[in-house]
This record gives sequence, structure tokens and C-alpha cells, in this order.
Amino acid sequence: MDRTDHTYTLAVVSAGLGEPSSTRMLADALAAATEQALRERGHEVRTEVVELRERAVDIAHNFVTGFAAPPLQADLDTVVGADGIVAVTPVFSASFSGLFKSFFDVVEHRALTGRPAVIGATGGSERHSLVLEHAVRPLLSYLRVLVVPTAVYAAPGDWGSGGAGDGDLQARVRRAGTELAELMVARGPAPAVDTVGESLPFEQLLAGVLAG
Repeated sequence: MDRTDHTYTLAVVSAGLGEPSSTRMLADALAAATEQALRERGHEVRTEVVELRERAVDIAHNFVTGFAAPPLQADLDTVVGADGIVAVTPVFSASFSGLFKSFFDVVEHRALTGRPAVIGATGGSERHSLVLEHAVRPLLSYLRVLVVPTAVYAAPGDWGSGGAGDGDLQARVRRAGTELAELMVARGPAPAVDTVGESLPFEQLLAGVLAG
């Protein structure tokens, strides 16, 4: 496919629990910066948001049953099929949230191989900023995601009175979004991922073998 004719897709994964949520605000800012950088390079982009708080029950059921409910499956398909990913989590107990981790636990382990992504986190203190490097980046690296160098952490003091963020936060967001856009374009459209059979529960796979 000619890359100039491709509409890039950006999946925004937000694990914020509140409404409004500073986690969602940061995710939206990173998405907007990525969109702007792509359009400046002459590319169209379509952004789809995955709000994990709306899928918390479905994610829990997936662990128990081995099956994803249709809304959760739709979100998984959005993330797996995207050309780039924005992934943002609140900080709980000096790490990513359980909801954030659980969502990526139900993603097929090779489905995101080589996918460009930018990571972000929000927390109540600047002291938690290293969560991006000691927890979030290793998690996505384990899934073979290509995480851009700039990760963005936002504490309460980083947000301006209007909620848009101060100059330093805005600069970091722009840099991260530009890095993601450049990596998406350099990589080109995401290839289709063939995970037929790999995501089936063991009982189903065994039943197929016995039936044959």
C-alpha cells in the first residue's frame, strides 16, 4: 500500500477512573499532538478511544471464562488493528493500575509486535514519575511494542489553571507525539495479525484435537 494514501489509525487507551479524568486529559493531549504531527507530514489520521473503566467487568469476566464480551472484543480489535497506540495509566501503589495491566493481559501476546506507542501516566506526586520506566515501559516492551523514547508523566502541578497543562508539559507532549508520528510513518501501515487459534482457551484447543 502507498503510505501517502493510507489513513493512519491511532488507538488511545485510557485507564482513568474518574470523570473528568486527568489520565484521559493526558491521553487526549498525546493523541492530539500525534494527530498534528501526522497531518503536518501530509497524512490523514483516525483516532479511536478505548476507555478501560467502561470495560472493567468485561475484563474480569474474560479472565474467568476465557471469552471476551463483544464490547471488549471490539476494543481489543481497535488496539490490535491500530497503526499506533497512546497508552496512559494513573499511578496506584507506585505502579500502573490493575485495570491497565489487566487489559494488556488479555491482549494476545504477539498481537502488538512492532507496534509504535507512546506511554503516559498521571499521579498525585512528582515522585512517581519513574513508574513509566520501571513498570509501564517494561510491560509494553514484553509485548514487543516499540515505545518511543519520550514518556510523559503529569502530576497535579503540571496542569495549568485551564487544564491544558503548563509549558513544560505541553513541550513534552509535543515531543512524544512527534516521535510517535515519525515512528508510525517510518513503519508504515500495521500488518494484519493472524492469531487464529492462539487466543482460544486450552479447553477449546484440546477439544479440537480430540474431535480430529
